[in-house]
Amino acid sequence: MFISFFKRIFGFSKSESIRILMYHSVYPKSMDIQNVLTVTSENLEEQLKYIKKKYNTLFFKELENNKSLKNKLILTFDDGYYNNLQYLIPLLEKYQLKATICIPTDYIQKNEGNTERNFMSFNEIKSLNPEFVEIALHSHFHKNYSQLTLAEAEADIRQNIEILEQKQIDFTKILVYPYGKFPKENQKKKEFFKILESLGIIAALRIGNAVESYPWKNKFEVKRIDIKGGDSFKMFKMKLKLGKIKL
Repeated sequence: MFISFFKRIFGFSKSESIRILMYHSVYPKSMDIQNVLTVTSENLEEQLKYIKKKYNTLFFKELENNKSLKNKLILTFDDGYYNNLQYLIPLLEKYQLKATICIPTDYIQKNEGNTERNFMSFNEIKSLNPEFVEIALHSHFHKNYSQLTLAEAEADIRQNIEILEQKQIDFTKILVYPYGKFPKENQKKKEFFKILESLGIIAALRIGNAVESYPWKNKFEVKRIDIKGGDSFKMFKMKLKLGKIKL
């Protein structure tokens, strides 16, 4: 057990190991946007080139049929930003890679018709090429689930699901927790996870910064690796190997 843990954590890939990367916004370096949630398109391209050589990108819905595939990696992009359409999608097409875009439906609704175009429209989300993009859930109101009642959290997730269904957008029932947060108190957590089960949620994602394994050990506490705007390429490679910058 001890040896297999270190093999997985140091990237000597066993077939069950999987890296799930967390991104948000993408903008060209020339726009000089100083934000930890924004990765430059130039840095992202360098990262994707490396991923193309070393890993196999998948959608969540493909995991069950690819259990034995080594070097599995899932790219996730939160919030449905319009800049993903502008700068991420062309890079996915260029390098023939896959990504999962996680949609908070209230953000999309409020931004429709807005000239600033901070987020994609539902029609744009629907038109994304399914060869390169999978859609997942990211709540409706993007509120911290650890601060909501169970009834409020359930209503929020139901609304997220129902709006995507109404808009006839294909999506996978993977839930990305807003802010990576969910109820932690033991009994409330159990009840919350029962709600996720009843809604047909396949898995739910926190942050955690660790290399994961599939099949999931804790399907409603799946860890992602946070890729930040200020990460150097060396730091990026270290995160891919360890899940974090240092032990």
